[in-house]
Amino acid sequence: MITQIVMSFIAAAGFGILFNAPRNALIQCGTVGMLGWILYYSLVQQGMDVVPATTFAAMLVAILSHLCARFFQKPIIVFTVSGIIPLVPGGIAYNAMRHFVENDYNTAIQLSTQVMLLAGGIAIGLMFSEVLNQILKKIVKLQRT
Repeated sequence: MITQIVMSFIAAAGFGILFNAPRNALIQCGTVGMLGWILYYSLVQQGMDVVPATTFAAMLVAILSHLCARFFQKPIIVFTVSGIIPLVPGGIAYNAMRHFVENDYNTAIQLSTQVMLLAGGIAIGLMFSEVLNQILKKIVKLQRT
């Protein structure tokens, strides 16, 4: 588990460096990615399928990104992009392409389908978080008036 935590932090912070995130936001980028990966890993270890686990982890990443953006006065994209990186199914996509090249189409299609479902789960998780944030903003705005 410690290896999972450390590597997810390094991956998220490393992609923050690649995407030119501000230096003083790299720790937060790594923390957001690490917490998203911990949720994903914990849910999968408890027997949840990887697609809903990815969706919930993406929602957590988006919520934490909103909080970091508000607290540290930085654009939300800085935290979202680098935080979502540990959840991206790059290894599965690579294996799908490798099986296509090797003319193993049955395995390639199965892996490609899994990649599409995981990518959709990430998109849905980010979208649900944004919708939830907009609803909360409207509720707060209505209570102030």
